Amino acid sequence: MIPQRVSLITIGAIDLPNLRAFYKSLGWEETSVSSDDYAVFKTAGVLLSLFPIEELAKDAGVNISASQAYSRAALAINVDKPDQVDEVISNIRQSNGEILREPSDAFWGGRTAYFADPENNLWEVAWNPTAVFDERGAMIDF
Repeated sequence: MIPQRVSLITIGAIDLPNLRAFYKSLGWEETSVSSDDYAVFKTAGVLLSLFPIEELAKDAGVNISASQAYSRAALAINVDKPDQVDEVISNIRQSNGEILREPSDAFWGGRTAYFADPENNLWEVAWNPTAVFDERGAMIDF
């Protein structure tokens, strides 16, 4: 059986120092394994790593385009209260993130917004009224 978990998400960075600076400007803490060539940030339940895109492609044995098109996947930051969506987007704006969709109430009863980091990785910021978080802040159900 394959363990049903996601423990690490790696973004292939085109410009690692710039992308690292963006996530640090959000106030995110790096782990001790970070180096000049690799960055790992602590999140609730999953580690987020930044690795040069060429090295990621080489490691996986594939060709990866470094185009500036938006990613086909979206990462999400789920918050505890509806007004936190607006607060997070305000902080993203101050960190020069690109706001793709301003905070708004969702048809499913929550509140949501989208932004892109400096390399066009998509992020959703959402409040879901049925979300369940563990003691670390990791979402475990909704």
